[in-house]
Amino acid sequence: MPSLNLKPSSTSSPHPKITTQNMALKVLSALDTAKTQYYHFKAIIIAGMGLFTDAYDLFCIPPIMIFLGRIYYDKNPSDTSPGTTPPSIVSVSVTIALLGTVVGQLVFGRLGDKVGRRKVYGLALMFMVLSSIGCGFSICRTRKCVLTSLCLFRFLLGVGIGGDYPLSATIMSEFANKRTRGSFIAAVFSMQGFGILTSSAVTMIVCSIFDRASKATDKIKVPPDEADIAWRLILMFGAVPAAMTCYWRMMMPETARYTALVEQNLRQAVMDVGRVLDVPEEEIKGEFDLLPRPPSYGLFSKPFLRNHGRDLLSCSLSWFLVDIIFYSNTLFQSQIYHNFLKPPMHVDVYRHAFNVAKLQAIIALCSTVPGYFATVFFIDRYGRVKIQMLGFFAMAICLFAIGIPYSKFWDHGANAGFLILYGLTFFFANFGPNTTTFIVPAELFPARFRSTCHGIAGAAGKVGAIIGSVGFLWASQARSSTDDDDDVKPGHHHKGMWMTMGLVILGGISLLGMVVTYLFARETRGRSLEENEITNIEDDYRDEENGFGLFSYLSRSVNRLRAFTL
Repeated sequence: MPSLNLKPSSTSSPHPKITTQNMALKVLSALDTAKTQYYHFKAIIIAGMGLFTDAYDLFCIPPIMIFLGRIYYDKNPSDTSPGTTPPSIVSVSVTIALLGTVVGQLVFGRLGDKVGRRKVYGLALMFMVLSSIGCGFSICRTRKCVLTSLCLFRFLLGVGIGGDYPLSATIMSEFANKRTRGSFIAAVFSMQGFGILTSSAVTMIVCSIFDRASKATDKIKVPPDEADIAWRLILMFGAVPAAMTCYWRMMMPETARYTALVEQNLRQAVMDVGRVLDVPEEEIKGEFDLLPRPPSYGLFSKPFLRNHGRDLLSCSLSWFLVDIIFYSNTLFQSQIYHNFLKPPMHVDVYRHAFNVAKLQAIIALCSTVPGYFATVFFIDRYGRVKIQMLGFFAMAICLFAIGIPYSKFWDHGANAGFLILYGLTFFFANFGPNTTTFIVPAELFPARFRSTCHGIAGAAGKVGAIIGSVGFLWASQARSSTDDDDDVKPGHHHKGMWMTMGLVILGGISLLGMVVTYLFARETRGRSLEENEITNIEDDYRDEENGFGLFSYLSRSVNRLRAFTL
């Protein structure tokens, strides 16, 4: 198949007008204009299972830590409260999975561009399925052994989840039409909401079954032996939805955009589109279609940084900032539970975990899930940049409103206003940067680098999540030098000025995210993915003459910020 050489000749204009229409392949144009069909919804479910598993794993940890604390941490004989998992162990269990996610996003993201999306998609799923089962089968029943093996399998689970992020977003973006592409990718990401709800539902069902079946006489002081099975079942159930989609992932064809633009196999691309979409053959098969030449430069080369450095910086920095906030905010739930739940010394392990899962489900139903759906509905109406800026700004307002008077709220219990503000932070995280940072990297880069760049941006985000998790642990455990130990209630930690400082810092990070979005983010609404293949060629010509690139853009962004503030 001949290639289209877009380098200008000596007799042509130095800046030829290169448009999407000049170089469009009919098969790719057909994808951009295809009507919404059954396969699009099928692809949402198949691609969304990795995000489902991610949320299931994150939100089942609080109840699991309750089980582990009661079973493996002996309480002080002089203390009437049951055993609890130390906050450091909770933080390690979250962080180790996030480290695995960073590895998975970088490795699988690169493999997705080098060997193909489809070839490694099933491998990421198998990592998730097998490691979820492994978490439940954590070796032996001693505390050290259980925690060590649990962390090992959670790391491997993180690798699988991380690998799924760039592959799912890239596959969905390359199958979608440009009119509703944002909604489709947001729908994939919204599977996290169903993962949260399923995590809570499974925890409540398992706890109820084991509670009714238990014949122990004093379950509050001594957890029944079968409780050691209950938490394992909760973890292993996370593998079921992912395993159910394994067959369909294996049967998915390679995306036509990768086949045509990276593998340069137009005939196979036409055949693959015909397999999944109901499109007349004459609309996707062109006798004289010419394949655009893929970029000749490599990842992180000077031409790459000139053309895509700004976009990669914007995506990575935005994702980094929002994950600091989102993961800190998620762990913050543990600080408000005891205001609405019975004291641990009055309930058994099953009822305690049941109540925590129920509260998580209520928060998700009232704030998190509506935020996902709002993004699905509005993303292609108002664009990514506006929604991302709105989300950062609204989160900042809510975090300041919670953090500045935090001690007053806490001393009198978390009232309705407190809970509404806290719920709004989740709503605007998901109707905002938590979702848009997943969408935009799948739309900004050429097919040859798309999965890799999404993985880099996502890895930056998970580094932010690690910082948020560790930082929250510090803020929630730190005590003011003026506080006496007698002022701290048994089982609680000081939540005064350090939590106020932590929440105000998160509000400041939100404002920084809004500024980064304003300065660097590029709108992708209604933009064909093939424009990424064209602009890198046009920009090469401009850059050679004008020096346009990442650093010159940084300079112009500073001037833009100064004009905005004056």
